[in-house]
Parts: sequence; structure tokens; C-alpha cells
Amino acid sequence: MTATTKRALLGCIADDFTGATDLANMLVRGGMRTVQTIGVPASNETIEADALVVALKSRNIPAADAVAQSLAALDWLRAQGCRQFFFKYCSTFDSTDAGNIGQVTDALLDALSADGNAGTSAFTIACPAFPENGRTIFRGHLFVGDVLLNESGMENHPLTPMRDANLVRVLQRQTQAKVGLVRYDAVAKGVSGVRAAFDALRTDGVRMAIADAVSDADLHVLGEACADLTLITGGSGVALGLPANFRRAGLLAEQADAAQLPRVEGLSVVLAGSASKATNAQVAAWRATRPAFRIDPLAAARGEPVVEQALAFAQTCLERAEPVLIYATATPDEVKAVQRELGVNEAGHLVESTLASIARGLHGRGVRKFVVAGGETSGAVVQALDVRTLRIGAQIDPGVPATATTGAAPLALALKSGNFGTTDFFDKALRHLNGAAQ
Repeated sequence: MTATTKRALLGCIADDFTGATDLANMLVRGGMRTVQTIGVPASNETIEADALVVALKSRNIPAADAVAQSLAALDWLRAQGCRQFFFKYCSTFDSTDAGNIGQVTDALLDALSADGNAGTSAFTIACPAFPENGRTIFRGHLFVGDVLLNESGMENHPLTPMRDANLVRVLQRQTQAKVGLVRYDAVAKGVSGVRAAFDALRTDGVRMAIADAVSDADLHVLGEACADLTLITGGSGVALGLPANFRRAGLLAEQADAAQLPRVEGLSVVLAGSASKATNAQVAAWRATRPAFRIDPLAAARGEPVVEQALAFAQTCLERAEPVLIYATATPDEVKAVQRELGVNEAGHLVESTLASIARGLHGRGVRKFVVAGGETSGAVVQALDVRTLRIGAQIDPGVPATATTGAAPLALALKSGNFGTTDFFDKALRHLNGAAQ
């Protein structure tokens, strides 16, 4: 490390790839130059940035594996000199009773407490609120828009069906530690009220506390109140208030170029693997006017040349420099039918591996700009393209920034959580990557 290299202030661990870019987007909006790594880097060579986000693919793997990967990420971030740490998960708290949010949080708290930070790291909050995208928490209950989480469509999620909106109960089923609640009454009193609630919860033996939040103003209050916590957990929303903490401490300078990315030339494509309501609507909007090719998981399972067929279809569009959508998005009933025949895990893996192979083939045909819908799909695609690090650019839609790979021949990527984005997101993202990613 040279004398001029700036070490990171905030180290983040995300349990999926689009969640990582969502969080990084929030930090860039706060003026922090942010780099996202794909998995834990093999080297401890210092990366110059204000914030580092390690993107894992740990949301739906066995809890023990998620813990091991998260601890490895923590070790790397500590070696980078980070002062504070953030564990990022979905704004719909995607998990099952088996984990992994509670187990990973426990392990991170234990590791940080072992460093002699017990006074600050033995307690943390859990706040997936993201009001800008309709996720709010009141009395510990998570709302998506105007309905409870378990009435929002998330109860039909193929991997993590969310059938309980009470996050205190959900988290308590994943940990032996005591889970509490920072009620809205405390948040409404401002930073001092939240810190008083923290003190009371600690005294009561609480280790993790769900935090209510119904507006961005609440998230700024929570962010400031968490300035002295070694570990914070939540969705990207609660990160809104974190850059200002470092600025108040004199550690972060004002800068106007935090979102600057290189210009990327080349062809464009959209890949969609999510089965969420939002992505279904986005796929339907695209198909109404643009070319699209649907991946049939059952055909792929039968050994039919689905990848080759998709690439051949795409080639005819790319020859006209016309972006194409290749998608496996389906309705909940269609997804369940495939899962019954192939099994839940095998169906998901088949879709991801098929789209990953298609992404490699498209890259070989000159595609350099990828819009990808779905956290698991995004993870598979960036791994297939051998993406190691991403610079985070300006926001396209809430929770979705433009990104560009580092190195001499960059790719432009928009990695979208399944539930995020307006109906015209695909068109909007391509316009942004073609004109604003520079």
C-alpha cells in the first residue's frame, strides 16, 4: 500500500449479488466511492475506495456454509482496514426458519466481539426497510406497499416463501439470542430516542433488534444512531445515514465524482431469471414491442439444445444491433409445475446455469452491456463472465445502479433484484448503459 492509498471506511457483506449493488448504490448516493467484489478476493491487496461491498451468493445455501463465507468476507474486510461493518440482506427479509440471517448475524457479532469490541459489537439492529421501494416496518411488521409481507406475493417465493410479516418472530426462529424491537415511538424521538432504546434493549439482554422505519427520515435517524455500532444489519435503506457519520467524524470528504464510470462500447442484452411480480411485468412490457426468447427449463432438463437455440435467436437480433431479451421468467403456477417435476433446487440451478452459459456465448459474440433481472441469476451471470470487481455508478431505479467492471476492457452491467424496477426498467436500463455509463 502506498502512502496515498485510501483505506476503506465501511466494509459490507451482501448475501446476494443484486443486493450488493443495491447497497453500493445507496453508498454512492451518499458520496462514498464504492467498489463491489464478486466473492471474497483471493488477495489482500488494498483496494482504494471509501466503501467495499463483498457480494456473496449465500442467501439460500445451508446456514453453516453461509456463516463460513460471511466470516471469510469479514476477515478480508478487516484486512482492508474497514472501521465499521454492514451485513446486507433483502428488503423483504428473504429467509426461511432455517436461516440464514440470524445465524450469520450471530457469527459476525461473535467474531467482532472477540476482537475486543464487545461494548459495541455485541448488539446490532436488523432493519430491511426501504420506503423508496415500498418496504416499511411498523411495530416490527414488514409491509410491502400497503399490504403485509405475507400478503404481498412473497408468500409464493419459490425458495424463501415469507408467510409471517412479524420480523421479530421470523428472526427469533433463526437464533438462540434474544431478539427485540426498536419501536417507532423511539425512532420518532430522533437519534437520542433510538440510542436510549438501544441501551434499554442491551440491559434487557437483547442482542439483535428489529428497527421500525416508515420513511427515509427514519432511516437517517437510525443510521446516525448506529454510528458507534461495529456491525449493522439490514437492507440497503438503513445505509442512507452512514456516509454522513463518516463525514461528521472528518473521515470522508465531499466529492462529486463518486458515481463516475468508464464509457463502454458494444452490443446489449437483457437476461431475466426472476419469477417475481415486478420482473413478470417487465418481461411482458418488453415482449409487447421487442424480440424475446423464452428458456424452457423442462426442455433444458431433457437435454434439448436450449443454449444454442437462444444464441441463434439472439444472433439475428445482434446483427441488426437490436437488443434482445432472453428470459426464464414465469408465473408462480408455472414455477411450481417445474419444481414438482425437477425439484426446487434443481429447477433453480438449471435456470441459472442455462442463463450463465448463454451470457458467456453472448459475450463471445460482442455483447458488452448486460441487464440482468434476479439475484440468483445475476450471481450466475457475473461468475460466468469472470467478473471480479465492479465500480458502482449512478442510480437507474431505486436500488439498482449502473455498474462497470474494472480493468482494460470493461463491461457495463445493471444487476436488478427481481422485485425492483419500474415496468419499463429494461428499456430504461439499456438507455442508461448506452448513454449515461460514462
